[in-house]
Amino acid sequence: MASVNYTSSLPKELIEQLDQYAGKFRLPKNRIIEKALLAYFEMLKKAEYAHSFRRAAGDEEQALMAEEGLEDYLKIISEE
Repeated sequence: MASVNYTSSLPKELIEQLDQYAGKFRLPKNRIIEKALLAYFEMLKKAEYAHSFRRAAGDEEQALMAEEGLEDYLKIISEE
């Protein structure tokens, strides 16, 4: 992944925690921030999936399509 420089401000307490963990684990601060962002984005992606499934569960048309797909799948595996 290509690196890009950026400037941002964060609360003092957060920077202090970042400094502590960077020293404790002997990691560069940017590496900790990178890992934290990747973990946060993964959490957001999972939340989006969960939200879309909840929304689809309330949609009668989506439920019918899923049931039809399941019936087709069961036919396919029973033929094997």
